[in-house]
Amino acid sequence: MVGVISRFFTNIVNKYLPDPLVFAILLTIITFVLGITITPHSAMDMVNMWGDGFWNLLAFAMQMALVLVTGHALASSGPVKKGMSRLASVAKTPAQGVMLVGFCSAVACVINWGFGLVVGAMFAREVARRVPKSDYRLLIATAYMGFLTWHGGFSASVPLVAATAGNPMEKMVGLIPISNTIFTPYNIFITVGLVILVPLIARMMMPKEHEIVSIDPALLQEEVSVAKVLGPDATWAEKIEESRILAWVVGLLGIVYLGAYFSQKGFNLNVNTVNLMFLTIGILLHKTPMAYARAISAAARGTAGILIQFPFYAGIQIMMEHSGLGGIITNWFVNVATAETFPIMAFFSSALINFAVPSGGGHWVVQGPFVMPAAQALGADMGKAAMAIAYGEAWMNMAQPFWALPALAIAGLGVRDIMGYCVTALLFSGVIFIIGLHFF
Repeated sequence: MVGVISRFFTNIVNKYLPDPLVFAILLTIITFVLGITITPHSAMDMVNMWGDGFWNLLAFAMQMALVLVTGHALASSGPVKKGMSRLASVAKTPAQGVMLVGFCSAVACVINWGFGLVVGAMFAREVARRVPKSDYRLLIATAYMGFLTWHGGFSASVPLVAATAGNPMEKMVGLIPISNTIFTPYNIFITVGLVILVPLIARMMMPKEHEIVSIDPALLQEEVSVAKVLGPDATWAEKIEESRILAWVVGLLGIVYLGAYFSQKGFNLNVNTVNLMFLTIGILLHKTPMAYARAISAAARGTAGILIQFPFYAGIQIMMEHSGLGGIITNWFVNVATAETFPIMAFFSSALINFAVPSGGGHWVVQGPFVMPAAQALGADMGKAAMAIAYGEAWMNMAQPFWALPALAIAGLGVRDIMGYCVTALLFSGVIFIIGLHFF
């Protein structure tokens, strides 16, 4: 049955899903039209909102880009690549390969979403190299399906931002510590449930041998090493560029700062500390500044789609926020909720908003002002309300191609190659989220 469903959605996606940039433009148009028809704002008002908001998320975009490139650079380091190669050798059959990719990707995304997206795609390529007759499209789709776990993990935007002083909702509802969000029984249930579900659902979506689509062997070629061996005639400048001492100095600075930070503030993770952790480990594993710079340069290619699309989504977000459209949509759900059903309603409203605002931090800005006061008024769990926003965003990413771009860039595939599988995962993973939010 699962295979039939995945083939159905794959056919639909191949016919009707446009390129992600075109998808973003279409969403811009839809948001614009809804803004002038549902809200009291004029067309010129919406134009001004879009233009004013187009560059509004540059700082956040830089943070997200750094999460991606530092995660990619860490995943491409020699020790991590060797570890992936050894781990990939565990799989002996295509079924074992796709389940191994699903499990590793889901766990990696719990650790860090950028690291998980990148290492999942790289690991899927490694499995495809080692396991004959693997379906490369399904392997990459499974790597992206692991992204379902990210908003329950250590780099989750909404709970980390909600716990960070100065966030947009602090004055309204105060800070929400991660002990009330990430480290709760319902989040542990949902996250562990997804880690188990992703490999199983991927196994059930495996196509029959005659349905496997062959791929260009060039897509599976080994990546060129970023390490550089200096000759005897190397200049002083070249020697200092490849100096391990400089890498150790940076690594030591990062370790000392993070040690002091956590000793003073406890295990208080936020986007910046996560980035610094992965940068510190990455430069130590790459051993020299320029080796790390070359790894970052290679990783930056994967941000091309994100960089061109993020301003469009920033414009959409401001139209949703300033016109009140996001609040109207959110209120359609939360106004009919009780304290018990509130997290489920917030979850579905977040999922719908995710088509226009595929960003965890963006969700906190657009939905927080409506969801959190409503939760407070109903006496609902504030941490669970925040996590409902986070889960809805993570869940609907399986139908929103925005964050698939880094994995697709690494894999050399297009969005239509994987989204049919991802939509199937959306249907079945929704059960895990709903059980966790309602019964815990």
